[in-house]
Amino acid sequence: MIIGLHHAQITIPKGAEEEGKNFYCNVLALPEIEKPESLKGRGGFWLQVGDKEVHVGTEDGFDRLTTKSHLAYEVNDISHWRNILDRNHIKILDSVPIPGYERFEFRDPFGNRVEMIKRK
Repeated sequence: MIIGLHHAQITIPKGAEEEGKNFYCNVLALPEIEKPESLKGRGGFWLQVGDKEVHVGTEDGFDRLTTKSHLAYEVNDISHWRNILDRNHIKILDSVPIPGYERFEFRDPFGNRVEMIKRK
């Protein structure tokens, strides 16, 4: 029996951890959590998102702009996040409407597709 979702993983280019932490920890204000000692040598970093984790790994040779794969962060103030991203020169992409939700998408500095979503 599957009882829940523990974490999801995205990737950024190898060696881009500082830029990744700047975006995810400073711009999106997600707290970094410590990786287990056994995994620290593999690069990347981990984030806490509510009661779940997002693991940011490193991977080269992959065009992140060609995939629809994404994470959707549920927020309680969608306009706040539009403003934060706009101030940080992140291009907002409109999403196909879903009944009962407000949402938009953007690409992180590495090309990963990201969604912000709010229940109406």
